Amino acid sequence: MFIRILILFTIIPVIELYVLIEAGKQIGAGPTIGLIFLTGIAGAYLARSQGFNLINRIQHDLNAGRLPASELLDGAMILAGGLLLLTPGFCTDLFGFCLLTPVTRGLFKGWLKTWLERKIQRGEINFKLH
Repeated sequence: MFIRILILFTIIPVIELYVLIEAGKQIGAGPTIGLIFLTGIAGAYLARSQGFNLINRIQHDLNAGRLPASELLDGAMILAGGLLLLTPGFCTDLFGFCLLTPVTRGLFKGWLKTWLERKIQRGEINFKLH
């Protein structure tokens, strides 16, 4: 767990800084800053629109008496994608856009669902209903 946190808080920001510096060298500081703002705005818009679509799907499932399990995974991924797009950097933006785009989100959702099922089967994740 320590290694994952170390990677998350040290190596990823270093990679992002390197990519931003290289982009600044290639296209200039102004365009690089502009791209950062543009991806933030685009990400906020995409997260908002995907979020509203998701809320409608959840309401539809609940009205039909179904548990919206798949939609809850989508919601977590849309939230994560939106947060990644608000973080300055091109690598996190790319991953954030992948989580917000339905086609690529579906690929990640399949992997996440399989991972969660394995964790539950091993007893590493427990659910307690009160």
